[in-house]
Amino acid sequence: MTDTTSVQENPKLNYRVLLGSLSGSVIEWFDFLVYGTVAALVFNKMYFPSDNEFVSTILAYISFSLTFFFRPLGGVIFAHIGDRIGRKKTLFITLMLMGGGTVAIGLLPDYNTIGIWAPILLICFRILQGIGIGGEWGGALLLAYEYAPKNRRGLYGAVPQMGISLGMLLAAGVVALLTMLPDDQFLTWGWRIPFVGSVVLVLIGLWIRNGLDETPEFKRMRESGKQLKLPIKEVVTKHWGAVLVSIGAKAAETGPFYIFGTYVVAYATNVLGARDNNVLLAIAAAAFVATLWMPIFGAISDRINRAVLYRWSATATILLVVPYYLVLNTGSTLGLFIATIVGFGILWGSVNAILGTLIAENFAPEVRYTGASLGYQLGAAVFGGTAPLIAAWLFEISGGQWWPIAVYVALCCVVSIVASFFIKRVSHKEPVSAAPVAQHTV
Repeated sequence: MTDTTSVQENPKLNYRVLLGSLSGSVIEWFDFLVYGTVAALVFNKMYFPSDNEFVSTILAYISFSLTFFFRPLGGVIFAHIGDRIGRKKTLFITLMLMGGGTVAIGLLPDYNTIGIWAPILLICFRILQGIGIGGEWGGALLLAYEYAPKNRRGLYGAVPQMGISLGMLLAAGVVALLTMLPDDQFLTWGWRIPFVGSVVLVLIGLWIRNGLDETPEFKRMRESGKQLKLPIKEVVTKHWGAVLVSIGAKAAETGPFYIFGTYVVAYATNVLGARDNNVLLAIAAAAFVATLWMPIFGAISDRINRAVLYRWSATATILLVVPYYLVLNTGSTLGLFIATIVGFGILWGSVNAILGTLIAENFAPEVRYTGASLGYQLGAAVFGGTAPLIAAWLFEISGGQWWPIAVYVALCCVVSIVASFFIKRVSHKEPVSAAPVAQHTV
C-alpha cells in the first residue's frame, strides 16, 4: 500500500527520507575518503614509486586532486538528469558509479605487477569516483531539503552533510584497524579490504533509496510544466551570480577540510613522527564530534540568519588556525587529538553543517540541482582538490614551515566571508499536504 500522508502529518516518514539522503552520502564519502587516507600511506609506494619520497607523495596527491576537476562534469551530467527526470533516479546511478570505481581500485594490481598501467588505471577509476560524487551531493541534499518543512530546512540540510563526517569516521576507523597489521601485510592486501568491502554498503544504500518517492517540489514542478529542456543553459545565462557565490561559499569548507582532515595524515606522520593509527583515530574522533555537532548547528541556523552564521564560522576558523598548529606541533598524542577535534570536528563541522542549505536556497526548484551542483563542485575543484597539493608544496618551499599553510586556510575563509554578503534566498512554497513521501509504508 502506498502511503500518501505528508511529511508534516506523519513525522515518522521523515526518518526514511533523511536516512535515504544520508545513506548514499555516507557511502560516497566513505569510498572517496578511503582513497584520500590511503594515498598518503600506500599509493605513494605501490603505484607511484620513486627514489624521492616527496615526489611520490606529490604524485599520489595529484591522483587524488585530479578527480576534483571531473566532479563539476559529474554535477552537470547528473544535475541535468535530476532537474529533467527526477532526483531519485540520479541517486541510483551515482551510487553505482562510485561503488564500481572503488571496488575496481581495491582489485587493481600494483606498479611492480603491471608497470605504468597501474597508475593509469588508478587515475581512470578515480575519475569514475569523481563523476559519481559530483552528481551524488546535489541529489542527496535536495532529497532532504525539498521534503523539509520551511522552518527546519537548516536541520534537514545538515543531515546529508553529516555523510561526509560519517564517511570519514568509517574510513578512518577501518583503515586505523588495518594499520595494526604488520606493514608488509597492510601494503600487500590489508588496504584493499575497505575498497572491495564497500560493495556491501552500496547494496544497502540502493535498498534504502528504492523505498523513496520523488520530492514534493520536483513533482509540483513536473506537474506545472516548469521543467527546463536545458537547465545548464538557464543557470549559466541567468543564475551565474548565484553560482559564483556558491563557489566562494564553498572555499571555507573545502580548503580547511582537506587540511584538517586529509593533509594532517601526511603532516603528522612524516613531520611530527606520529603513529599512523594514532592520526587516524584522532580523525575518527573528530569526525564523530562533527557528526553530533552538525545537526545541532543546522537547527541553530533555522533561528539565526544562515549567511551571518556562516560568516561567523569562517571567521572563527581564521582566528583559530594558528592555535591549531601550535597545539598540533607539540607532537603529543593529546595535542594531536585536541587540534584535530577542534579543527575538523568543530570549525569545519560548523561551516559544513549549513553550507548545503545555504547554496540550495540560492536557486529556484527548476534549476536547483544544476545550479547548486555546479557551484558546489566548481568550488570543490578550485579550493578542495588542490588543497593537499598546495599544502605539501607550501611546506616544501618554506623549508618545513607550517605558517604558509595556515595563511592558505585563512585566505579560503576570507573568500567565503566576502561571498556570504552576496547570498540571496529564493522564496519557496511549503510542500503540498498530499505529496507522497515513500512508495512503501514505514
